[in-house]
Amino acid sequence: MVGLWLGWLLLIWSYQAVVTARYDLQRPDRVLGWTADSTKTEKTADRPYLNDPFLNTQVGWDSEFYLSIALHGYDDPKVRSVPPAPDAEPPFNRPLSLNYAFFPGYPYLIRWLVIPLAGLGLSPIATATLAGLIISALGTLIGLIALYDLATYALGEYAGLRAAFYLLSFPTGFFLAQVYTEGLFVGLAFSSLALIQRKYWLPAALLAALATLTRAVGIFLLIPLLFGILRSFRFSRFSGQSFTFRGLLQFLVKLISLSIPLAVYLYWRNSFLGDAFQIVEDRFFNCRLFDLQAATMVWRNGFMALFGDNSATVVHYGIEFAAIALGFCSCLITLKHYPGLSLYGLAILSVSLTCGTAWSMTRYLLTIPSVFLVLAHWGQSQVFDRLWSLASILLLAMFTALFSFNFWAG
Repeated sequence: MVGLWLGWLLLIWSYQAVVTARYDLQRPDRVLGWTADSTKTEKTADRPYLNDPFLNTQVGWDSEFYLSIALHGYDDPKVRSVPPAPDAEPPFNRPLSLNYAFFPGYPYLIRWLVIPLAGLGLSPIATATLAGLIISALGTLIGLIALYDLATYALGEYAGLRAAFYLLSFPTGFFLAQVYTEGLFVGLAFSSLALIQRKYWLPAALLAALATLTRAVGIFLLIPLLFGILRSFRFSRFSGQSFTFRGLLQFLVKLISLSIPLAVYLYWRNSFLGDAFQIVEDRFFNCRLFDLQAATMVWRNGFMALFGDNSATVVHYGIEFAAIALGFCSCLITLKHYPGLSLYGLAILSVSLTCGTAWSMTRYLLTIPSVFLVLAHWGQSQVFDRLWSLASILLLAMFTALFSFNFWAG
């Protein structure tokens, strides 16, 4: 597993260096209505955190905010901000940095890792970039081991290896090796799910809490945690276990385990960070949770774009809708045997679909283990395994190249 992970890292990073040296893409990227302004040049001058030459192909788009928070905190004047609403009251009657749209877990880990890496003599941005890549890579390795454990438990050892390979070779799998939260989140979330499967409630809850501090959807890990605990209660009842002090202690552990991620999320949600998050998401990113009206409109427009004359947009939305279908089908297939894990995936899909934007579904699928469990099951057919691997790696090469050139890749 470690050899597969290490070889994958070297291949992804080497490919990014080779493809940017060999290709010369035509700018700007007009795949979406708003992408042209952001891709007129390789990296725009008003985003200094994306312009350091060190490992530059591994940073892009949201990397700017993670590096900014890590180095200068949320109120960084070098990062764009949204003006206050006319009727805003303190403390929101001031411009809010776009940094507030991002959770603190990943950038704060970068901040801590920068300290021992400072001795390398790199610039602050370069040091933070290296720290971010190390965290993403190690998170991915942990996530691979956890996914292997989940798939092996369900389908056998070879299925575990296939699931791990399918994760790394997924069309957006390169995000796991960039300055993005995917690697860390997969490591935390998949490890939590693997521990839930093995009934280690407290460690699973602690990892779920850390995942919640990394991405908002981490709170949905409460669903499989609750299902696992309820199943354990049902087993205890039918096994005829008597009520003992040990049983009481186990009950308290389960209750505390459920409380930890919920308490962390509620503390964040009711803090200044939580309120600022909602304001920036709404006013700049046009993202509002379960906004069905806005979601219907943007996805309807996306569907209509499939019949337009912009070939880049047609390809983009074709892949997005295919990802949605794969995600929902996978969760429904695993629902009977793994209800908690499947509902966790369905919750992520529902939030991603109804936040008022119509992109990044292929990236969000990386965090849904049902996708890779189902692919691993289907991969028992050698024909499917070869065809899926070929199609996925070809798309992986395309998306990786787009990201490396600062084009939109999800």
